[in-house]
Amino acid sequence: MNRVLQRIVGRLVRTGSLTVTDPDGTVDHFGDGSGPRVHVVIKTQHAQRAIAFDPMLAVPEAFMNGEIDVVEGDVLELLHLVYENMGPAGVEAAWTKAVEGLRIAFRRLQQVNTAARAKRNVEHHYNLSREFYQLFLDEDMQYSCAYFERPDMSLEEAQLAKKRHIAAKLCLKPGQQVLDIGSGWGGLALYLASTFDVDVLGVTLSSEQHVVATDRAHDEGLQSRAHFEIRDYRDLQERFDRIVSVGMFEHVGVNHYRAFFDRVSALLKPDGVVVLHSIGRAGPPAATNAFIRKHIFPGGYIPALSEVLPHIEKAGLMVTDVEILRLHYADTLKHWRERFMANRDRVVEIYDERFARMWEFYLAGSEAAFRWQDLMVFQIQLTLKNDTTPVTRGYMGKCEKALAMRDSGRQPPKASRARKSARKVADQE
Repeated sequence: MNRVLQRIVGRLVRTGSLTVTDPDGTVDHFGDGSGPRVHVVIKTQHAQRAIAFDPMLAVPEAFMNGEIDVVEGDVLELLHLVYENMGPAGVEAAWTKAVEGLRIAFRRLQQVNTAARAKRNVEHHYNLSREFYQLFLDEDMQYSCAYFERPDMSLEEAQLAKKRHIAAKLCLKPGQQVLDIGSGWGGLALYLASTFDVDVLGVTLSSEQHVVATDRAHDEGLQSRAHFEIRDYRDLQERFDRIVSVGMFEHVGVNHYRAFFDRVSALLKPDGVVVLHSIGRAGPPAATNAFIRKHIFPGGYIPALSEVLPHIEKAGLMVTDVEILRLHYADTLKHWRERFMANRDRVVEIYDERFARMWEFYLAGSEAAFRWQDLMVFQIQLTLKNDTTPVTRGYMGKCEKALAMRDSGRQPPKASRARKSARKVADQE
């Protein structure tokens, strides 16, 4: 191993058991020998140099490109070892800190999400094969943090609980007009429409998700209650009783937070309620992970609450409830990663080995970030008036309990709903 990288790894890994084999076959051992053994093989000099300069980007890229392998342990165990040693402050070489500093300094330039660019960014990730997502998501194709009321819940049960949790915060009444910004494959909108007898407009920038969601509405006889359109939220003019957004705010970009909340405020009726569900960070503002931004979510950004709340206040909205979901997304990602790995051969058939390795690292890296770093999920309830919702939170629990009793009388959404729609679309294409 070259001296620079050897010095960096030696300073970082003080506990645990890490073995590194370099391109020349030299073997180095790091740590105190405790815990699970992790053995990494670096196959090329290019990867070795790149990792020494910019590990946050180079390690996942080298793994994705087959230039490094984890031959003992797995990616998640490697990241656990690294993050446990880094601690909250992190241990980095001076120049790697400088690289991250530049990313933070220029983060706004990376998040100029105009309408056209936002659509391209969404299509990059969400217009992948529907069969691919069906390999690891739950049967309702919920692609956001689940809500684990009990640790032994299945992924399907936890995603259904997530929908109940959000619905309870919306304080829905029959006949209301609901807007779902970033409606995905339609699962939440269809649940709200069928459970509360409300009219839901779901907007998305993904043509693939739009077609599946629309077909699902027809298959379930909800086309008169749930309608889906390919529209940018900035183009909407209607007003709504309720607005919900789950897993979309991460794509807005810090430059556009004021515009987002100004538009939400304008779209909300005077006695309306908003529930915003988004990934956030418990620490101060930082740059998006370089690998995620480049290969997975171009234009994406994970905000600190300190970046979000000032724009809510300036838009004339009132924060009436904030909840932090800490390890729920780590557990969600654990389910996704395990299902993905069980179906990895099929992923390679649909795409290729490089794509499979990229997603293997993405899912493991995301789980590690929620489990051992500062990522979390926040849910913010917003209104225009301070007397719109009850003054205590008891109504949420009562609603969730009633919904749970209702839902227990039926099975979780059938896989055939989403998959049947996918097959129909595939036949038409």
